[in-house]
Amino acid sequence: MKLLIVVSSMNPLMGGITQGIRNNLPFWLKNELEVTIVTLDEPDAAFVKQDNIVALGPSSSSWSYSKLLKGWLLQHLCNYDLVVVHGLWLYNNYALYQVFERFKRSSKVLPKLFVMPHGMLDPFFQKSKDRYWKAKRNVLYWHLIEKKLIKLADGILFTCETEMLLAETTFRDYKPKRIFNIGFGINEPPQYSTNLKKAFELRCPALNNRPYILFLGRIDPKKGVDLLIKAYIMIKEKFWSESKNLPVLLIAGPDNNKSYGQNLLIEVKNNPLVCDDILFVSMLEGDSKWGAFYGCEAFILPSHQENFGIAVVEAMACKKPLLISNKVNIWREIEAGKAGIIENDDVMGAVGCLSKWCSLNQHEKNEMGLNAYNTYQKHFTAESTTNNFLSVVKNSVPELSINRK
Repeated sequence: MKLLIVVSSMNPLMGGITQGIRNNLPFWLKNELEVTIVTLDEPDAAFVKQDNIVALGPSSSSWSYSKLLKGWLLQHLCNYDLVVVHGLWLYNNYALYQVFERFKRSSKVLPKLFVMPHGMLDPFFQKSKDRYWKAKRNVLYWHLIEKKLIKLADGILFTCETEMLLAETTFRDYKPKRIFNIGFGINEPPQYSTNLKKAFELRCPALNNRPYILFLGRIDPKKGVDLLIKAYIMIKEKFWSESKNLPVLLIAGPDNNKSYGQNLLIEVKNNPLVCDDILFVSMLEGDSKWGAFYGCEAFILPSHQENFGIAVVEAMACKKPLLISNKVNIWREIEAGKAGIIENDDVMGAVGCLSKWCSLNQHEKNEMGLNAYNTYQKHFTAESTTNNFLSVVKNSVPELSINRK
């Protein structure tokens, strides 16, 4: 079976969608799927130097327009059995819809089409105060394009149950033919080694072997980093019993929102109570990232909206407990697996996560870490996601031949 993936970018800095596709690719190939990934990246970008990636960029504007994409789809689309488009609100969806509509009026045999929104139908993006004009734009674009693409598609694929339920609440005329929760898995991390530990220590010498709680992700208001810092300071100031057991807070990730990140850094540096206990480090990758996961006591994410959270699952795969908000969409699976502490996405929620963690004994912490790993194995491996995807295709599109190994 020939599978076409349409996605705006495969740049690793874009986060979860690109990482998820890369995680699943070996399992697709193992199951004898012939995979082509069409992106709007620049053809000479280092991260697209693979035989199965076709880069049709550079794209222009925030809409990611590419003059080459529509022509490529017109020429090649009908060579595929199945198309999956990742994400919403960008030109690739519009081009794909136009080509499908054009071919529907001909005698051509069209591939089956699936859309994977990756949280972009979450009502958060329509209700957030700082997204007023973007929300208005989305309403217009929904009526012009996206609802038609959703209705046209053979199915909509979701990463978790919460995402699937939330998608039904955002737009009143949301009418997909079928919906499927297939998950969104990651590969097994590398085994722990001293090389991972050393790679991380080289990036963060100020830690000096102290215990720490890890935040790893974009330094962005949506992630709730400001809540986390306020909560940490509040515990230091007002909750002395908890603060005695409070590990260092390590905040690791790229600062895409410069003013936001700089203001947080200044706030920490100017506070003598926490300036040595809240540490910042830029984006961690490869060995240093895995060294950070293996070395931490727990992983924390007080996000206001998180569709899946690749880093959350990576922490689980390293047997690390989770301290998260109930706006991380996989919180139901984490709660059911007793894999972490879940609170609201506000300052007191972050205080609750940190305080409850500090009140646990070592046996309870170890047990929560094992529960996290078991939850990962049950729900979030790349192989299980691939199997779910293939089951959906096999059951909903029985005329397609799938060879499983």
